[in-house]
Parts: sequence; C-alpha cells; structure tokens
Amino acid sequence: MTQRFDDAVVGAGIIGLAHAYALARRGRRVIVFERHARAQGASVRNFGMLWPIGQPAGLPRRVAMRSREIWLNVLAESGLWHELTGSLHLAYHEDEEAVLQEFLQTAPAGGYECEWLSSSQVLARSPLINPDGLRGALWSPQEICIDPREVVAGLPGWLSQAHGVQFEFNCAVTAFDRPTVTAGGREWQADNLYVCSGEDFQTLYPEAFAASGLYRVKLQMMRSQPFGNDVRIGPMLAAGLTLCHYKNFQDCPTLPALRERFAREMADYVRYGIHVMASQHARGEITIGDSHEYDDAISPFDKEEINELILRYLRSFLLIPNLEIRQRWQGVYAAHPAELCWTAKPAPGATIIASPSGRGMTMSFGIADKIVSENLGEA
Repeated sequence: MTQRFDDAVVGAGIIGLAHAYALARRGRRVIVFERHARAQGASVRNFGMLWPIGQPAGLPRRVAMRSREIWLNVLAESGLWHELTGSLHLAYHEDEEAVLQEFLQTAPAGGYECEWLSSSQVLARSPLINPDGLRGALWSPQEICIDPREVVAGLPGWLSQAHGVQFEFNCAVTAFDRPTVTAGGREWQADNLYVCSGEDFQTLYPEAFAASGLYRVKLQMMRSQPFGNDVRIGPMLAAGLTLCHYKNFQDCPTLPALRERFAREMADYVRYGIHVMASQHARGEITIGDSHEYDDAISPFDKEEINELILRYLRSFLLIPNLEIRQRWQGVYAAHPAELCWTAKPAPGATIIASPSGRGMTMSFGIADKIVSENLGEA
C-alpha cells in the first residue's frame, strides 16, 4: 500500500530539516528524502555559527532573529550541544575601527544589540586574542555556536521521535506529479513537495533553476585538533576582512576606503574572497575559514595557498598554542545576487527553496517558518 503524506521534503540538510520541523509542528504528516546515507553538503561544512549580527537591517535581520528564537527551542528540546558565545569583530587598524563605530551609530535603529569594547575588555573575554595593535572590538551577545555535523546528524532522529517525521535515506527524488513522489524506484503520495536540494540544480526542475540567476560558491575551511577545556577562545571571532563580507556593514561611509586598502595591501585575500573567522565546539576543535570562489573557478582540487593565507591572517589576531590542522575540506553552496532566499513554484504543489547564500545555518528556521506560513495561508 502506498504511503500518503501531507508534505514531502527533498534534502536532509539544514534547510530541509527546518522545513520538516515547520510543517510537523503544525500537525502535518511529513516525509523527508535524502539521496545520501546522511546529509553531506554545505550544511555540515561550515562554522556552525548562528550569526544574526551579519544580516542587514530589515527583513533579513527579522528573519534571522526569528530563526534564532526557533533554534533555541529546537536545541533545548533535542538536547544538542550549543553555546551562547556571542561574537567579537576585532579592529587592529584605524579604518576598521571607523567602520565598526559607524555601524554602532545606526545599530539600535536596526534592532542590533551590540557595544564597543576596549582592548582590555576584549582580552578579558578572550585571552587568546593577539593584544598587539588591538584597538577594540564590536561585541554582540546574540550569536550562538553549534556543531553543524552533530546537529545535522542528530536532528532527524529527534524529528522522527518527537514529531513523527519519516526519513528515507539513500533515496533520491526524481519526479513529482502531484500527488505521486517517485524516489529510489518507489512511489509515495504527498500533497506538496518542498525542494531543498542545495546546489543540485539538475535533478528536479532544471528549467526553473536555469532561469533563476543562482550561482555556486566554493569555500575552503579547516578544523584543529580538539583542545578540550584547556584552550577556549570564548566568543566566535572575526576581524577586519569580515567587514567587507557581510552586508550589515555595507552602508558604513568609510567601508569603501577600507575595501581600497585591502585591494592595495592584501590583493590575494581579495582575489580569493578570503575573510577569516573562528568558532570552537564542545570538544574544543577550532573551525577556521574561509574563502570564496565562484562558478567556473570552482575546482574539486583545493588550493593550499588559500589555506596558508587563511592561517596567516588568523595568527594576526588569535594566538592558539600548538595549533595543528587535523581536517581540511571544501563546501559548495548556492547563492543569488539579490534574494534573501530564492524560491519558485515550478509545478502544482511544488516549492523550491534555494540560496540562503551561505547563511543557511543562521536563517534556516526563520526562512522555513515564513515559507510554510505563507504556503498554508496563515495570517
């Protein structure tokens, strides 16, 4: 007998899991299909940063904060490790401090909760930060660190047990003709299909993806040996290069001058889209990254020079004793030049959700709550 569901979700990455949760908590019968034995795309290849500070004011910021609210409920109920670390944007140059101070002037109107810390206050929060030349930092208490590998592996079991979500792994969806879902050579029945397939633009609705304007982004990242509790960096960390990456800083008047200095003095960093951040998980591993290469520049082969540049910049602001890199990897995600999250409805009952543009961990639950609410006609 063919099983029937209200909703089917394609992909057990964080966007797919968030949609499964948003649907199931509304009492709907949900099935999730994942083509691999476990999700292994961008959702497990990131810092594990829930990063609302990086989202520009307006709708993106509101969605990020709604996502944070849902995340805290999910993490508490599932028992998965997380830490309310907050974040520091470190300034070592006058122009970096200028951008951060300009951001602080408009932050309250945008709903940001942050403040300026002196160098001594920064070192009190994180004694591993390099004190030489440190001018201060922007502190935000709202950022949360998770382990993306643990979360993406652990949420399916919790969703199944707590919310009755069914999972079919090693089972790729190849067609949807409402209400028939074809996957892995079998058929299921579902009224709606949510396609959360990451950077797979070919399997389902390739014509819609081809017309979308989506593009691919490759990043390179690393993880250190586990330090346990012997070495703790405290807040998640970013420095000057990050000010040119996240759009929350885009309207700061002195940002163009900072970009010009980086282009002049750090051309290789600009060429590879490198900005360096660090987060630390429960066992004490420090995740370090990252870089950005696009579409035709993407290769299956990593560039060791990128890793060396990342580590060189890391050492300029973080003094980690006996640092060893135990893992190196790459991730590829979908991005869109304009949309917070690109969506389409290519067929009756089908919704594509793609491209939180590298913000999937931060935005996933807020995006899913918004899309499911709209699809169900909620006020």
